[in-house]
Amino acid sequence: MTKTAFVTIAGRTNAGKSSLLNSIIGEKIASVSDKPQTTRTRITGIKNIGETQLVFFDTPGLHKPKNKLSEHMLNTVRESVSDIDAIVFVMDSTKKINSQETELLKSFNKSEIPVILVLNKIDLISDKSEIMTIIADLSSEISFEAVVPVSVKENNGVDIVEEEIIKLASESPHFFPDDMITDQPEKVLAGEMIREKLLKILKDEVPHGIAVGVETMSEREDKDILDISAVIYCEKESHKGIVIGKNGSMLKRASSMARYELEKFFQIQVNLKCWVKVKEDWRNRENLIRTFGLSEQ
Repeated sequence: MTKTAFVTIAGRTNAGKSSLLNSIIGEKIASVSDKPQTTRTRITGIKNIGETQLVFFDTPGLHKPKNKLSEHMLNTVRESVSDIDAIVFVMDSTKKINSQETELLKSFNKSEIPVILVLNKIDLISDKSEIMTIIADLSSEISFEAVVPVSVKENNGVDIVEEEIIKLASESPHFFPDDMITDQPEKVLAGEMIREKLLKILKDEVPHGIAVGVETMSEREDKDILDISAVIYCEKESHKGIVIGKNGSMLKRASSMARYELEKFFQIQVNLKCWVKVKEDWRNRENLIRTFGLSEQ
């Protein structure tokens, strides 16, 4: 008997949602960085455990919208909680719950969607008795199917999250092939890997204004080499200079880091070429948001 569970991963920015997804799937399919709002779209991850198929939707983090892209990101969160079997709500256990999180959790309770609360970053709490206090306080206001303290960074407790999700799976045929780990096109995955490296090394004011479009991606017929050409879009000429760096040093560094990640994921030698272009204020231009595949449509 095969079973399936559709699960949305939600929570505040930087709580560890994408890291949890990557840890469960066993591959990096979602961008991870220490900067907020790393995830911009709903990313599907798939994992088969025995006869059960778990289908995950990783959503952008909850935040105060500042432009049209932010509005699309929050719409993605809202749309990702319809027609699902469970919500995995990830919280940073070192931070107090905010009003936006509380409001969303209460709305889940009203819709009677089972919520598994994942308290992440417990490795940063020295007095573990604090975790029980946090659980008691949250459970007094909100109903949870289960509460699981974890450290995604140390891969501690992730297996328990999986076990709790499996309990909510229902009898159903599998919707994806058993060897599939994501429904994201390879170009999208490659673009996200490049953007992640830029997020890691750029100054704070630049990363949110960056999008990466992979224009071509093809394997050579005569050699085991994957050729990838990508365009990095930024919002200002000054940002373009920062992305390229002195004598191209920043772009070379990001490209080298991305190439290593791409080769590891695709299991083939990669020839990566990146260009930088300016698209003024693209985060407030609907046509460009759609072009970059960042709208919820």
